[in-house]
Order: sequence, then C-alpha cells, then structure tokens
Amino acid sequence: MLTKTVRSRFIHQIGEKVEGCTILSVRVVIPPNDTERRRGVYDYEVEVPPAVEKPRAARNSSRTATSTSASASPEDYTRATPEEMGSLIRRLPSR
Repeated sequence: MLTKTVRSRFIHQIGEKVEGCTILSVRVVIPPNDTERRRGVYDYEVEVPPAVEKPRAARNSSRTATSTSASASPEDYTRATPEEMGSLIRRLPSR
C-alpha cells in the first residue's frame, strides 16, 4: 500500500476521498481560530491507488504512426505539402 501526505485547509473525516485517495489519518498543523475567522490547516495521510502502467511503444512506432497505414515502410511515406496541411508554415531564422 502506497501512501502520501496531502495538506488542505478543509476538514475531512477518515475514510473520505481527497484528490481521488482515501484518507487514513488526520493531523492538525494549524488549529482553526474562530475569533480571527481563520481556517485550520490539516495534513492527511492518504492511500494512493496503484498506478496503471501504459504499455511501452516500440522505438520505430513514431514513423509508422504518421504514415497512412500501420504496415507501411518508411520508403512508402510521402510528406504532406503545405496545401494538404492547410496551415501557415513559419520559417525560423538560423541561429
């Protein structure tokens, strides 16, 4: 179980959700002061849900992703002309 600490100015109870995580414990950092109309500051130790790993793409997938078909080789790829792209092309000055 992974945990992290979340600081908040709002009071929550154990078991509630904060930032998508379940609160395990609460610690008062600065108590609220009603005479000064000041909120308190609270540290919440929360349980972090396990991260979903994304499958890694192959190195050459960027070349095939820009071509029209996934099985096309780099020789089959043709670059789009400015008319096909339909946008303004800016030329940057050399350094």
